[in-house]
Amino acid sequence: MSTGDMFNRPEGLKGLVAYDPDGEKIGGVEQVYLDDGSGRPEWVTVKTGLFGTKESFVPLAGARRDGDALHVAYAKSVVKDAPRLDAEEHLDATAERELYSHYGVDGVGKRTMRTPGPGGAAGSVDVPGNATGTDVHARFAGDEEALIRSEERLRVGTENEEVGRARLRKVVVTEDVTTTVPVSHEEVRVVREPIREGDRVRADIGEAETEVTLHAERPVVRKEAVPVERVRLETERVTEQKEVSDTVRKEEIRYDDATGKDERRRGEGGRGDRRR
Repeated sequence: MSTGDMFNRPEGLKGLVAYDPDGEKIGGVEQVYLDDGSGRPEWVTVKTGLFGTKESFVPLAGARRDGDALHVAYAKSVVKDAPRLDAEEHLDATAERELYSHYGVDGVGKRTMRTPGPGGAAGSVDVPGNATGTDVHARFAGDEEALIRSEERLRVGTENEEVGRARLRKVVVTEDVTTTVPVSHEEVRVVREPIREGDRVRADIGEAETEVTLHAERPVVRKEAVPVERVRLETERVTEQKEVSDTVRKEEIRYDDATGKDERRRGEGGRGDRRR
C-alpha cells in the first residue's frame, strides 16, 4: 500500500505493527484518528505494554507503510514516554496539549476522531488544538446520520483496607498454689539405764538438773521468675470468593419501520441492522 492509499484507506492501518526509524518494534496499531476537517488520518494508538489497555499516541506525520509494517518518524523511547490514555477514553484539553508538546507537533485548530470499527461506528475524541471539551459527533463512512450506542461495563477490582486490629498483651494474675514439703523436729524421751557392778559412778545425794536443746524444721517459701513460653502474633492471607452485584446502564437503538411500528434493537448485527 502506498502512502496515498494509507491515507485514503485509514481503516487498513489497524492491526499493523509499528516500527521506529531504527527498525525497532514498538507495538501493534490499535486505533486510527482522523482530522475532523479533511478526514485524513492524523494519529494512531500503539499498544506498547504486554498487559493492560494503555495505548500510546503516535503522529502519522512522516510515517510510511511497508506491507504489514508501519514505520513512524519517532523513536520507540519517545513513543513509550508519550502521554497515555485508556482505550476508548476521551482526551481532555490538558492531555491534548501535553500530547502535541511531547512530539513537538503544531496541532492548533485541529480536531480528530477515531476511524470506524468493525461495526462501522466511529468513536469520538477531541485532539489537541480544540479546548472546548465537547465531543465530535461519530460518523459512518459516507453517512453523517449515525448514532453511537453505549453501555456500562462492570469492572471489579480489589483494594486493601483496615478491618481490625489484633493486640497481644501481658497481664499479671494471681493463683493459690498448695504443695507439701516434709519437715522434721526433735522430741525428748526419757531413757533409763541400770548401773552395773563395776561401773565407776559417783553417788551424790542432792538436787541437780540437766537439759538438751531441741531442733525442728519449718517450711521456708521464696519466689523466683523463670521464662516458660514465647508468644507472638502473625498474619495469614486467606483467599475467598465473594460475589459482587451492581446495576449498569446501557442504551438501546429503536427505529420506526415503514408501517410506523416501533422496533427495538439491542446492539448491532441483529435482523434489520445494516452493517457498513
